[in-house]
Amino acid sequence: MSLVQHVSQLEGQDREEALVDLFLPPLERAESIARSDRERRLSLGSGFDGSKAVRRLASYDYLKPPEDTIEEYGGGVTQYTVSTTKRVAQVIVTVLACWFASGIVFGFAALKPILIQEGVYQDLCTPEELEKGVEVCFEQDLRLNFFFSLASTTANLSALPVGGMLDRYGPKVCFLLGSACLAVGSIFMSLAFQIDDFDGYTIGNFFLALGGNFIFLPSFQIANAFPKYAGTIVALVTGAFDASAAVFLIARLIYDVTDRTFKPQHFFLAYLAVPLAILICQLTFLPSESYKTPGQLQMKIEHAEDPMRDVHDSDDELPDDEVWRRRKIRSTRRKNRQKKLDKLVGSPDRRRRREKWEEHRQDAAGVWGALHNKPAKEQMLTPWFYLLTLLTVLQMIRMNYFIATVREQYFYMLGSIELASRINDFFDWALPIGGVISTPFLGILLDNVSVPGVLLLILVIITVIGIVGSIAALWAGYVNVILFVALRPLYYSAMSDYATKVFGFATFGRVYGTIICFSGVINLSQTGIVALTKTVFHGNPVPVNIFLAVAAFIVGVALVTYVTVQTRRMQTKLQDEDALTVTNTEADSIMESLLEEDEPQQGYGTINQPRQSWEP
Repeated sequence: MSLVQHVSQLEGQDREEALVDLFLPPLERAESIARSDRERRLSLGSGFDGSKAVRRLASYDYLKPPEDTIEEYGGGVTQYTVSTTKRVAQVIVTVLACWFASGIVFGFAALKPILIQEGVYQDLCTPEELEKGVEVCFEQDLRLNFFFSLASTTANLSALPVGGMLDRYGPKVCFLLGSACLAVGSIFMSLAFQIDDFDGYTIGNFFLALGGNFIFLPSFQIANAFPKYAGTIVALVTGAFDASAAVFLIARLIYDVTDRTFKPQHFFLAYLAVPLAILICQLTFLPSESYKTPGQLQMKIEHAEDPMRDVHDSDDELPDDEVWRRRKIRSTRRKNRQKKLDKLVGSPDRRRRREKWEEHRQDAAGVWGALHNKPAKEQMLTPWFYLLTLLTVLQMIRMNYFIATVREQYFYMLGSIELASRINDFFDWALPIGGVISTPFLGILLDNVSVPGVLLLILVIITVIGIVGSIAALWAGYVNVILFVALRPLYYSAMSDYATKVFGFATFGRVYGTIICFSGVINLSQTGIVALTKTVFHGNPVPVNIFLAVAAFIVGVALVTYVTVQTRRMQTKLQDEDALTVTNTEADSIMESLLEEDEPQQGYGTINQPRQSWEP
């Protein structure tokens, strides 16, 4: 599974002052705030503890400077310039593209039995193993698992260059490259099954994983086609990725139904229709550049609401009648744009409710702004970072190890190939379905439960999986699979959510990108773990599962404890500052009241801008 696939937010607000700075001495704290002011370009009131927030976009571009992640007014297509019908078609096609292309390599558990039955890498078996009639021999199994681990690592590491290309060249280039990679991967896979001396399996799967990322990352941006429903569209894209694991399941079902006459080479040739369809759609009606983000639209709304934008310097050179006429035309156009923007983004009341919801989300997190606007290097030297990274490395190894060896694990534990196949078949269906079903509930959970609470829930599930996964019983196998397919999307969604809430959007590419890279590289050790299981432990997966579960439990307890303690400290400090602010405000109000008693009473004007004479 790739860390990039479950990003909880595309953009959001960074706290201007990191919560950890609340504990600094006054002079150091003032210096830190001043440094943040110098780096800030755009500030929007967050309503959170009276501090300001900086609206930024999440980016996977590791090399992009933090200040450049702040969204600009320019760039992007304004949504109302594209017809609603066309935007609906773009959303539908993008979701379908993710469904059929973004994460098919993670359906390896369904593909592996086909590879074994077709004798892939069987030439690596020893004569003794062939005489015994083993289902899969040692070296063959290692190569098959490397086939998957390389694709999984590619899905992680490629997020950084793909993210950089997306930021620089837009979604069109990414979709075209994705189509090319998928086509190359399909051709290599098909030829590998047809030509005995051509080993195109691993490189073919590599291109399928790379092409999947080129399709998936730009797909998130289609959520901006309908800003009012962006959350729903993001959920559809994420669910489509999870469902894409079923592509190889479909291939296996066809393979079994046709009594193995529909060979893998036929499937991968037929699969060429997917990149071809994506290519055609991209060249015809899919967007060539991204739509404007909600932050950019908010700036356009502010401009559309400002009547003084109807006044131009050149008006001084015109007669009064002509000035009035031109300003009236400008006002009419401005108000028409305002209506279109309100229809697109939502009424002012809806926008205020959205701001309240964002404040609620920040308050519920408990850690929002902990390290916001801190340099990435400083963030990565804290326990907030390295405890999360250690836990993520352990979980990625454990999850991908299970995906690659679920059949072998339960064959050893249950002593029956039939029972192991039943667990494997159940897993093949549960993996995509579980991800799709869990997607809407994850958003509710992450928006309403504190970060320490979410981490504690993950720790409990990890521990239970470690216990159940060591029980040699059929019912335990089914429970293990159910918990696994529930934990997988929860964990990766929670990690990206943690990264934005704790580290912020400004350093998202560098901090989260580092976690992605490090975890992906360590994931290559999965082949060695499989070899260890088959040699030292004679095929028994329980020692490895117990070790990974205990290690994850120890790191998880440390992370939950640290985050909980820090959250309580920061909340207590915030409450103390709030109380001090209220006291100072009351004192200021008393002084103002005393001063007003000595002033002559005057009428008060309205705080609203007066309606200009040229406005219709």
